[in-house]
Amino acid sequence: MKDLRDKVAVVTGGASGIGLALVQAFLGEEMRVVIADVDQAALDAVGARFADSEGVMIRQTDVTDAGSVTQLADAVYERFGATHVLCNNAGVGAPSAKVWQTTPNDWRWIFSVNVTGVVNGIHAFVPRMLASGQEGHVINTSSSDGPISPLPSASVYAASKAAVSVLTECLAAQLVEEGSPVRASVFYPSGGLLRTGLWTSERTRPAELARERPRETEAMTPERLEEMAQKAGRELRWQPLDELADLVVEGIKENRFVMMKDAANAAETLRVRSEAFAAGELPTPMAHLG
Repeated sequence: MKDLRDKVAVVTGGASGIGLALVQAFLGEEMRVVIADVDQAALDAVGARFADSEGVMIRQTDVTDAGSVTQLADAVYERFGATHVLCNNAGVGAPSAKVWQTTPNDWRWIFSVNVTGVVNGIHAFVPRMLASGQEGHVINTSSSDGPISPLPSASVYAASKAAVSVLTECLAAQLVEEGSPVRASVFYPSGGLLRTGLWTSERTRPAELARERPRETEAMTPERLEEMAQKAGRELRWQPLDELADLVVEGIKENRFVMMKDAANAAETLRVRSEAFAAGELPTPMAHLG
């Protein structure tokens, strides 16, 4: 899709962080944009911001609920009659813990949002996108922490994002095999630390999926991380989110499967890991285990 003007984009997790950056980038391309999010307070703030924008639709959506996502799709097609870009971007993270110290609800919650949420988006939108016969693009947000270089302390999150990458590769291959004009890509937010709602994702965690026991580590925040870095005499690198959103727009226009900054560095990481794999060794650098 070279020309995005007047096309329709749907962004889950679109009321803050990377999702909101994507919304702004799409609006910059003169697209019509649907902002879906489970966080009503964030939606209210975004609603006030875009109150005068006729091309913006705002909808509270729980991506873990297939019915909620289907209702989102119904509303999008009723108002705009099409979906050309679907960003399955909503995501959450669990407290850092050893695998044996995670809880069943950590896995239920993270996978219900990060993996099932993507599947629900595909189920609700892709058949309609295919039926239209128009060009379309599905972008699933993953993370290098999982499919490229898993961080052992974030086992639940890493496993979920590895699943998203594999799921997206399967989807992309199947769309090509179908000969359809719809394509799929995996988006790896990268380039540095990110100021997103992932740091405070516990705010949207359902009470019924609360941890079965208190977390054993203090919740990290950007402010606390910066304070620790300052004491250690280090400077943190924060990646501007608008640059990542621009990367996605460019990736859609150029039909890239992988949307990622510093992809060459990731490729080198994968090469080293593949050599360890071939030798039957643990691919995780020992520095990650310290």
